[in-house]
Amino acid sequence: MPRALVTGAAGFIGSHLSELLLDRGISVIGMDNLLTGDLSNIEHLAGRDFVFVKHDVTSFIHVPGPLDLVFHFASPASPIDYLRVPIQTLKVGSLGTHHALGLAKEKNARFLLASTSEVYGDPLVHPQREDYWGNVNPVGPRGVYDEAKRFSEAMTMAYHRVHGVQTRIVRIFNTFGPRMRVEDGRAIPAFLSQALRNEDVTVFGDGSQTRSLCYVSDLVDGIFRLMASDVVDPVNIGNPHEMTIRQLAEQIIALTGSRSRIVEKALPVDDPKVRQPDITRARTLLGWEPKVALAEGLSRTLEYFKRKLGVS
Repeated sequence: MPRALVTGAAGFIGSHLSELLLDRGISVIGMDNLLTGDLSNIEHLAGRDFVFVKHDVTSFIHVPGPLDLVFHFASPASPIDYLRVPIQTLKVGSLGTHHALGLAKEKNARFLLASTSEVYGDPLVHPQREDYWGNVNPVGPRGVYDEAKRFSEAMTMAYHRVHGVQTRIVRIFNTFGPRMRVEDGRAIPAFLSQALRNEDVTVFGDGSQTRSLCYVSDLVDGIFRLMASDVVDPVNIGNPHEMTIRQLAEQIIALTGSRSRIVEKALPVDDPKVRQPDITRARTLLGWEPKVALAEGLSRTLEYFKRKLGVS
């Protein structure tokens, strides 16, 4: 049976990825320091071929026995998290990536880096293709996450070129689904929790900035396909359907039947004005494209948030 390490396994995406790997007959070691992850995300994996190890990957990683695959997903991923723990965010993108790559080299394992659309910054090219180098402010408050991921991509390619490690890089665009934290700070968790409580739904700026939203099951399917491929260059995985933040807020208010009204707050520094993946590479090289429509994904996510909030 193939054996995989998933760092950040107790996080939103890491937990769904771990579940998919188990479903595909792969033994999983889930590693997380629980800085932003939650054991409740993986408790349903107990009794399967899943072992959890509490460990901070910014320290040396030791895994006894053989290892075939390393998925490096450890990192704070929402703005409220990486603005709260900026140094830890930089360390997991640099030291954590170095240690995870070192482990892959030691075990002769294939390595996949969870990168992000944030490497494109506030883009001047739309939609964003993988050959776009980005427009990132390295000294702004968001730079701790953007530059950590850009560095981790450079480190990954260096290990591939110098040491011959089989590496893959996925650039993840906005993703949503069950197991997102209620207080995550990102648009869908914020809008759902506010609407379910009949509170004001807060959008930043006038809500005209755009996002492209991919359901988590589609995302992890794309990640699995990328790891199984021979594609070394970065690949965007996301839903190319673009909508404004205000449209999203209106759709969630309608879905929940809420009495909430939309109110505006100041736009955060360096907040991207547009975000839309060009997924030509994923379609062509991986045979992948998203299948779950936004309305269906939101309905599934709504049920999860109702349970978390104790709302009928």
